[in-house]
Amino acid sequence: MLQTSFFGKSDTGLKRPNNEDAFIIKPESGFCAVADGMGGAAAGELASSIFIETAAEVFLNYKGRSEKKTVELVQKAFSLSNTKILDHTARNPDHEGMGCTAELLAFSEKGFVIGHVGDSRIYLYRNKELEQQTKDHSLVQEQIDQGLIKPEQAMTHPMRSIILRAVGVKESMAPDILKGENKSGDLFLLCSDGLTDMVADAAILEVLSLPGTLSHKTDKLIESAKSAGGNDNITVVLSIVHP
Repeated sequence: MLQTSFFGKSDTGLKRPNNEDAFIIKPESGFCAVADGMGGAAAGELASSIFIETAAEVFLNYKGRSEKKTVELVQKAFSLSNTKILDHTARNPDHEGMGCTAELLAFSEKGFVIGHVGDSRIYLYRNKELEQQTKDHSLVQEQIDQGLIKPEQAMTHPMRSIILRAVGVKESMAPDILKGENKSGDLFLLCSDGLTDMVADAAILEVLSLPGTLSHKTDKLIESAKSAGGNDNITVVLSIVHP
């Protein structure tokens, strides 16, 4: 199993009074995750924290696992957190509508497994190229798929915040599951839309291409989002695969 290093940071940004994002890094369990809460200040923060805490519980004591087992754990983290958020809403009707987007990256013995719901994203920087691994579950992405708008219009579209799939909103919720093989030097970026709504992929690629530590790259990405306006909470998690 290849060795991996992680670094993450979350920033409230410049316009929001509180931070509804949450993230977790667990090198000992071989996974990391980012969640972006929705449903109002208290409820949004709670939804994202429920996902993160549930993922930690599910992956506790699991490392060096097969791809099949890793997929099972990723799916369980999403399904269990979905149930927990729905149960909370049932007991607290004033939190109706709470939920979160969620990105989970877990490493197996030979590769990686991604779980994805919503419009937060996971990118892979490999061989000096940046590729978005996940596809937004959003109204704007649906319009792009239908040819109604162009991808470059998405960042400024007035309906870009409308999400079509989230954790904790419906009983029938399934994450997108993506799998791949690890290569030495692979650099994964997990981020909330507070980064990608403000910073274009080309600018993200430029930062990830720079020499320096994961900490340095993380700070640069967050500062880029804040320099562009910092309209939302910004969360960045980086993970690199070592030989």
